[in-house]
Amino acid sequence: MEDVLALVEARLRTALGEPDARAAVTFLGTDRIEVLRFLDHDGDGDIVRYATLGMSAHPMTDPTAALADPVKGPRAELVLSVRGGLADTGKVLRPLAVLAASPQVEGVVVAPGASLDVGDPLWPSAPFSSVLVAEPGGLVEDLELDAPMDPVRFLPLLPMTSNEAAWKRVHGAQELQERWLTHGTDLRDPLRRSVTLD
Repeated sequence: MEDVLALVEARLRTALGEPDARAAVTFLGTDRIEVLRFLDHDGDGDIVRYATLGMSAHPMTDPTAALADPVKGPRAELVLSVRGGLADTGKVLRPLAVLAASPQVEGVVVAPGASLDVGDPLWPSAPFSSVLVAEPGGLVEDLELDAPMDPVRFLPLLPMTSNEAAWKRVHGAQELQERWLTHGTDLRDPLRRSVTLD
């Protein structure tokens, strides 16, 4: 387990640079989840990236499976990117850790297209309490592990307003993402309003 997490942290550092902060959260009956913060200046303002570390220590198990396989199964970490200095996004550490612990706590398999909801704003006054899990491979490449272990996938999280989350349940993730694209939605804006959904 420790070896996997060391490899995961090395991959994050290669892709995102040195973390400027980290915090650890432990929930009853689960392994420790860390959240690392990375700063990235892209010429358009600072981007703050938060990445979980610990979710991939164990494979995610289908809740309908009779027996959990300790080696085989999907592994993932979560990555959230937001524009810095516009909101108190530092408070997203605990909600992110809650999401990263959900496979251990609730027996869910987190995969692209899924909605995850923390029930409260992701940070103070945030218009979002849920996220859409996007396709991996853009920001941080998958981390191959020795067989028979599955690779670790780094899943981007896209914050959704309650209206967007409700619309996605009806129309699907692909339709919502196309709507965001059509309207030029800045998904990293921590204060953005819901996209037009009529």
